[in-house]
Amino acid sequence: MTIAIYGSRRLQAYAEPLGLFLEMLARAGVDVVMHRKLYDVLIHAMPLRMAAVRKVVATPDFAADVAVSIGGDGTFLRTSMWVGDKQIPILGINAGHLGYLSAADITELPSLAPALLGGDFSTECRSLIEVTAPVLGPWPYALNEVAVSKEENSSMIIADTHINGHPLAAYRADGLIISTPTGSTAYNLSVGGPIIQPSAPVWAIAPVAAHSLGMRPLVVSDTSEITVTVEGRARSCRVSLDGRAASLPIGSTISLRKAPFSIRLVSLPGRTFADRLRDKLHWSE
Repeated sequence: MTIAIYGSRRLQAYAEPLGLFLEMLARAGVDVVMHRKLYDVLIHAMPLRMAAVRKVVATPDFAADVAVSIGGDGTFLRTSMWVGDKQIPILGINAGHLGYLSAADITELPSLAPALLGGDFSTECRSLIEVTAPVLGPWPYALNEVAVSKEENSSMIIADTHINGHPLAAYRADGLIISTPTGSTAYNLSVGGPIIQPSAPVWAIAPVAAHSLGMRPLVVSDTSEITVTVEGRARSCRVSLDGRAASLPIGSTISLRKAPFSIRLVSLPGRTFADRLRDKLHWSE
């Protein structure tokens, strides 16, 4: 069995549960693939406990049965880029703040080794948005959201939006967010967009600081193809995929559709999306 591990570089405070986890994997004969950034930190913090690490990579050039993402939701998004379209299940371990994408806290990591080794978990398929636009990087996908926004200190933009070739609205706003169900608890939530059950086959479209009260968040099918043409008085605008931003000239058109692959998220027994919402949003208090 091979387990891939990606993590935040600020994990020295959690050396004990991390070390115990690696020791358990080594005793079980598991081969560990670790991202270079994390390896460079841990090899100095606990060199004797790194025996299970058989391969260290900085690129997606690896194969594994399961991937473990240790950090916050931002780390999970970077792990999904590292895994790419390999369909490797990803277990999110929270060492950050909210951790909506995490199945457990980092203090629980050693106790999860038997479940990983025995395959005692299920997976949820999370959809991504594929983006076509000028000046995007090599990973044109978003697990959380795509955001089109004005540049700093510039006036509002007009996001002329079409669904399947039909006009929807010309959003006059500071920006426009197209969110997956996974990203509904991220940027979308902060601007008043709806929380969406992860398995729902939909996207949310939510304006940022709209200049009309009639511009409300909207839920559409994820089989839709959405195009956004950005107009305005500034020379450029911003497009952001899960926080990875690029500057585009005004007049650019951005096309969005469902990606041809999904990200598989590990779900542990007895831990549901409803449980995470009650915990993270303090609904039970």
